[in-house]
Amino acid sequence: MVSRRRGRGFTLIELLTVVAITSILSAMAAPAFKSMVAGQRARVAGTELYAALVLARSEAIKRDTQVTLQPVTGGWQAGWRIPNPSDTGHPVANHGPVTDATITGPDSVVYLPNGRVASDTAPSFDIAVDGASSHRCVLVDLSGRPRMPATGC
Repeated sequence: MVSRRRGRGFTLIELLTVVAITSILSAMAAPAFKSMVAGQRARVAGTELYAALVLARSEAIKRDTQVTLQPVTGGWQAGWRIPNPSDTGHPVANHGPVTDATITGPDSVVYLPNGRVASDTAPSFDIAVDGASSHRCVLVDLSGRPRMPATGC
């Protein structure tokens, strides 16, 4: 009596079927994934700009002097900085460029020693990242408090 044992594992046809189904599903998910990544990049840029506004406001209050948040040469998407009012050689903060983004906003945001904005109009920033389905917005009210609404500007 000879006993036959069936081999364990997958056949070539089963393996090719799984690979084909996986590649089809990946191709269908790729555009949605790219849009999601672009949306997250816009959210991160908005959050970093929001944090810079909070830092500039708190430094103005702490130092009891005017503190400015300004874009570097090339606009807000090229980065921004907070110069040190008492030591020009050592800025309070620097931020690098935001790639594949367009950020529109005021020429600068100046905070007074009481934390309010030195302007008659409330500054706002609109952040658009290539491939994102929506814009992000950072608003600053005249009292100096920044906020990020869920909708665009």
